Amino acid sequence: MGNTNGRKRIIISVGGSLIVPNEGIRTEFLQQLNTFIRNELAKDKTRQFFLVAGGGTTARKYIEAGREVVGHDLTPEDLDWLGVHSTTLNAHLIRTIFRDIAHPKLVRHYDIIRKAHESVVVAAGWKPGWSTDYCATLLCEDYGVKTVLNLSNVEQVYDKDPKKFPDAKPLKKLSWSGMREIVGDKWTPGMNAPFDPIAAQKAQELGVRVVVMSGNNFDNIQNYFDDKPFVGTVIE
Repeated sequence: MGNTNGRKRIIISVGGSLIVPNEGIRTEFLQQLNTFIRNELAKDKTRQFFLVAGGGTTARKYIEAGREVVGHDLTPEDLDWLGVHSTTLNAHLIRTIFRDIAHPKLVRHYDIIRKAHESVVVAAGWKPGWSTDYCATLLCEDYGVKTVLNLSNVEQVYDKDPKKFPDAKPLKKLSWSGMREIVGDKWTPGMNAPFDPIAAQKAQELGVRVVVMSGNNFDNIQNYFDDKPFVGTVIE
């Protein structure tokens, strides 16, 4: 959370898999997010939420379609642009939900610092080479915030891929060097990682703290906001 000009800025990276999983747009999650953010703003009107929408399943389906039709000759840049535009669609959906209290334009260019006074600011992807995790980290740099809340469809970061290794162990705390050992240093379009490798490098450089937790448990998210014990992974 950053405190600039009297505003307590909170950056939340919202995984695209929460917004649009395989079965379609998840209105239940969006309703819960809507209620949660509005309740938190009612408690403290000095707060300002930056919500960064990921591409998730939408992005991966477009990327897979491009590869299937054209083959694997598509450039990583072409594939990444499909992902970027998918994040924009998801971000527009979120901004529409918060339209009465949200900044009217999406943040899409991170070399321009917007002077947004509204309680909610919605952001999307920028350009090829990284995911919206990196965009959330750039917002930290632009607005003087030191923590990102990263919501996805996993409760914690594991020491290895739990889908492949049954003995994978969840981690409560993790250093950035340890995180980079897990995710590596190379970004690939549509990559599904707890925090993208390029974002991990930038967050380590800036000294940003990232809290990874499930976006499917708003009671747990509430615990985090209330400074109570929560299930998640803190990377710093």
